[in-house]
Amino acid sequence: MELHRPSGRRALGFALASTTMLLWGVLPLVLRRVLRDVDAASLTGFRFATSALALGALLAASGGLPALGSLPRSGARLLIVATLGLAANYIGFLLGLDHTSPANAQVLIQLGPLLLALGGLVVFRERFAPAQWFGFAVLVIGLGAFFASQLAALGRESDRYLAGVAWLGFAALTWAIYGLAQKQLLQALSSQGVMLCIYVGCALCFAPWAKLASFAALTPWTWALLAFCSANTLVAYGAFAAALQHWEASRVSAVLALTPLATLAFSVAAARLAPAQVATEQLSATSWAGAALVVAGSLLTALGRSSRGSRARLEAARSGPRQRPS
Repeated sequence: MELHRPSGRRALGFALASTTMLLWGVLPLVLRRVLRDVDAASLTGFRFATSALALGALLAASGGLPALGSLPRSGARLLIVATLGLAANYIGFLLGLDHTSPANAQVLIQLGPLLLALGGLVVFRERFAPAQWFGFAVLVIGLGAFFASQLAALGRESDRYLAGVAWLGFAALTWAIYGLAQKQLLQALSSQGVMLCIYVGCALCFAPWAKLASFAALTPWTWALLAFCSANTLVAYGAFAAALQHWEASRVSAVLALTPLATLAFSVAAARLAPAQVATEQLSATSWAGAALVVAGSLLTALGRSSRGSRARLEAARSGPRQRPS
């Protein structure tokens, strides 16, 4: 199967990736509140089912339902890999979030974008210019510095915290696998068609463990938060899939590495607006310094010029035969 190549619309790719980053930044705060009333499997199944229904209705109305009959066997295998990868990521992140704070969860889950970036270099033969490699190194150092100051929590709740670390590491790995599989699927299906198939598959994965009775006792406020989580799934992953259509996976992953900072900003704002619902994140000077390095490294990696080889391949693709407009 021919490898997928981005369209080269870098500004659009950056805007879509930034939309995903902001939506993922606020999501842990809402999920942590909903987990008080709904178990992880039921919550995840509900998000996938409602996203599948909403996206399916939109695609059906516009005539954009995916034509799975034309999907090659290799594409079907990739679709299964992407579905299982995203399902595992969702449940792993929720279980990890339940054992740690939103900020720590978002820092650890950034292993996912880093693994996706490395996967883009290996699988899709993307290239980093020297400035981008420098930015990538700064990003890694920043993430390490941020998390180093949080390790003090191990002395208080080591078993619970280490369990959260393990679940989030698992979630990061499975998310990177999902992202690489999804990017290649864009060769055979539209970005929204891919997401519809994945949403349906993930909803079926969690259906046997969903406890429908738990939804009957929810308050209107919890229902509103649950609706936001579902809408967040639909919009954030739709924007992510579209970003991969227009931009390299390595650069998309660099923008997504800013998500912990968005979570911190939302946490500070939420703690001031509703202190009874959201606990203030306690950050040391080392954590803030690490956060600054994450910002600098992410921007260097995402906005740096592509290497000469990458530019040559893009120009060759652009100069190829074009379909005549009808």
